[in-house]
Amino acid sequence: MEEADQGPKSPDIFPEVGEDAVNAVPSSLTEEEQAELHSELAQVEDEIQTLSQVLAAKEKQVAEIKRKLGITPLNEFKQNLSKGWHEVTTSTAYKKTSETLSQVGQKATTAFSSVGSAISRKLEDVRNTPTFKSFEEKVETIKTKMNPTPSTGDTEEVSESTADGKPVVEQPEGTCPPDQKPH
Repeated sequence: MEEADQGPKSPDIFPEVGEDAVNAVPSSLTEEEQAELHSELAQVEDEIQTLSQVLAAKEKQVAEIKRKLGITPLNEFKQNLSKGWHEVTTSTAYKKTSETLSQVGQKATTAFSSVGSAISRKLEDVRNTPTFKSFEEKVETIKTKMNPTPSTGDTEEVSESTADGKPVVEQPEGTCPPDQKPH
């Protein structure tokens, strides 16, 4: 009845490995079956050892052939990287993503162009308003008062002398320069 209380026992899917497996010999095996299993175990371990040696020999052979062909680890890495990149770029997912990003880029370009055009139109509208024109005229007037001679367009090099090379001396309003007489 104890087995019914514990529930159904599932057989071990993965047998134990290591010392515990050797010591835990099921009692249901006969000595003949145990001897047969030990023999099979030794045979499989020998096969594993042989396969490991064959694999090591093949790896040495591959390395020697690559050396003779001049294939270096760096060349091999480059080739693998190139092959991997080619596989990525030819994949369906990459193509779909690329197409989607291209469409998004085109839409973004159109949107930015539209926004730029709208801003340009708005600035032009503001520039044509009476308030802006009045402000522009006032700035022009102030500019003319500050620099009565026509400028050459180069605002960085403002001449501080007259045409004959004499320095410009500003006179307070209502006074005349010393070389001129009042009218």
